[in-house]
Amino acid sequence: MKLHKEGTRIILFFLVLLILINFPLFVYLKDYFLFNIIVLFLSLVFFVIIVRFFRVPSRIYVKDSALILSGADGVVVAIEEIAEEKYFNEKRIQVSVFMSLNNVHINFFPVSGEVIKTEDYYGRYFVARKPKSSYMNEQTTTIIKPEGRAPILVRQIAGFVARRIVCYAEEKMQVEQTDQLGFIKFGSRVDILLPLNTEVLVKIKDKVKGGITPIARYID
Repeated sequence: MKLHKEGTRIILFFLVLLILINFPLFVYLKDYFLFNIIVLFLSLVFFVIIVRFFRVPSRIYVKDSALILSGADGVVVAIEEIAEEKYFNEKRIQVSVFMSLNNVHINFFPVSGEVIKTEDYYGRYFVARKPKSSYMNEQTTTIIKPEGRAPILVRQIAGFVARRIVCYAEEKMQVEQTDQLGFIKFGSRVDILLPLNTEVLVKIKDKVKGGITPIARYID
């Protein structure tokens, strides 16, 4: 299993921590063998969960300029028309994908094009399933302008557990659909704001895969 570079420090930290917890138990508390085995077992389970969180999926990605692909693995929790006043000053279709701890947490560019805007917002940490997380939680916004089409906004949102958003996008960067946009550590949400002239291809509660599942199609 290939591991993501964002997990290197965290995995090493927990490995050392769990060794420091378990080693003294077997050295100084030899008479509590059953207790030590239980702690060791729980430590191994916890470590496997941490390692699995940073897994990189083996996938075949297919680019399609007519489609807007999901920016994350997870479940579609919102599809709604909103008035986006901060960046576009127009109505947009918002599709939101919630990522649980069990999902791959790499984020992907849903379209190819030029990054025309990136911005960080340092907010709260409400549960990412809740609608208010879209505008109140800590988040990073990336706007990509595909050639000949309206720009797409991708919002990486921290959740109740998530405390760190990593974004690789920089303004004026040329990006490719299905390439990695970033990473959100330990559960979160990704919103994609689509132009009104797109056909949404997913429904609430649909399971999607980042860089794989089409969430919308351009209507020319």
